[in-house]
Amino acid sequence: MRQLQEQKASKEQNNNNASNNHSLVTMLHQIQETYNYLPENVLRELAKEKNIPLVDLYRVATFYSLFSLTPKGKHKILTCTGTACHVRGSEKVTEEISRVLGIQPGETTEDGEYSLEAVNCLGACALAPLVVVDEQYHANMTPAQIGALFNGVRKSTCQDKESSHCHCSSVAVGSKEKS
Repeated sequence: MRQLQEQKASKEQNNNNASNNHSLVTMLHQIQETYNYLPENVLRELAKEKNIPLVDLYRVATFYSLFSLTPKGKHKILTCTGTACHVRGSEKVTEEISRVLGIQPGETTEDGEYSLEAVNCLGACALAPLVVVDEQYHANMTPAQIGALFNGVRKSTCQDKESSHCHCSSVAVGSKEKS
């Protein structure tokens, strides 16, 4: 009888932990959506406000690859390194993106416009090699297509280049230098 009570108590504790982790994930996701990363001062405020140990917030934030503790660029670029993409040339595509932007996977451009991430799989092997820019999939990419891809990103970001409100990145496609 006592063993059954202990099992029930343990199951309730596990359910509470799962529920707490789910709500933590939701709160962290909202913060990430607002700031584009999880700022330390905001995590400290959340921990204090919700009476959650800061270490628990960091445990969840570092467990899920969705979250970042460093600022990310306005434009998020993902390159697939899965088997199908790899055998179809994704490494060369990633190298070209790195060359054009002047950053390596895991980095953000100095102007905060672009972040580049190499991920294990994007789940669309038939489209390999695959590049995702701001949640838009670009299939069968080659290094030669990267320049046109980034020209399209810049054009869609700012319709009126002459406007004083335009703050588009000035990444010069085809060279590491910025114009």
